[in-house]
Amino acid sequence: MKAQVLTAESGPSALELTDVPDPTPAEGQVLVDIKSCGICFPDLLMSQGKYQLRMPTPFTPGTEVAGVVRQAPEGASVKVGDKVLVASIVGGFAEQLAASPEQLLPLPEGLTFDQGAALGINYQTALFALKLRAQTAPGEVVGVLGAAGGVGTASIMVAKAMGAKVIAIVHRKGAEELLRSAGADEVVQLEEGWGAELKKIAPEGVDVMIDPSGGEVFDEALRQVAPDGRYVVIGFAAGGIPTVKLNRVLFRNIAVVGAAWGEYVRTHPGVPALLHDELTEMIAAGLSPQVNTTYTLDQLPTALTDLAEGRILGKAVVHIAD
Repeated sequence: MKAQVLTAESGPSALELTDVPDPTPAEGQVLVDIKSCGICFPDLLMSQGKYQLRMPTPFTPGTEVAGVVRQAPEGASVKVGDKVLVASIVGGFAEQLAASPEQLLPLPEGLTFDQGAALGINYQTALFALKLRAQTAPGEVVGVLGAAGGVGTASIMVAKAMGAKVIAIVHRKGAEELLRSAGADEVVQLEEGWGAELKKIAPEGVDVMIDPSGGEVFDEALRQVAPDGRYVVIGFAAGGIPTVKLNRVLFRNIAVVGAAWGEYVRTHPGVPALLHDELTEMIAAGLSPQVNTTYTLDQLPTALTDLAEGRILGKAVVHIAD
């Protein structure tokens, strides 16, 4: 089969499209024909040797798989022909993958494989952050930093499905149409004076601020959280890890909470299935995961480079097979 193999931890340029042996499932494992694989920051960080999980090279990255069961052991929770999502950690940028049944979730009815691959980490992270960590209530105002990225657009859509009003906060130009299509009620451009612009929309501040970016906007963003509000730290895509001025947290009676989905899943392995059930209900009610850019398997190095350099708006996937 064809697979993208990382030969060194030196970034996307170290990926090589290679013929490798078809995977042989171990006892109890399921063999999946991969149709699509999402592109996300863990893939990029793994290629650079910067992710918390480091694999010895050579290996095939790819964490957000959608495909069809080709082979399943007797008594497994899935059968041949089932359309599934796979939380694969690695191995997704290939034509086939062997995984344990516990890594598989059903592809929600009505979704394409590309949409299924887009659903993976981003929508799970968004629901985890908004519901489990921020306890967002219907009618609350949610601000989303880094709104034009994969986690950003997922957070907009999930927050809307939860009944919130959403303000998308974005630094990239030309993203307003994308953000409105995801459900943003208002869009604020991240430029000088953006805090005052947000205050015109939400004079008391936002009840929940979702931050997958970190970096230099943190101080101003924290000022935009209303009393009793929650500032949710998801990651540091902008590169900088900010520090918190606790006097603001104290005197405004706000909470700064972490939402490290991957680490939470490691200690609470049943959570992805629960979140998936709720996301499936949201999809049945009208939520439709966006796929904004597609690449072919041979284009994976370009895709990860585009992600690193901020050229991807929304969510991108590698389309592997029909």
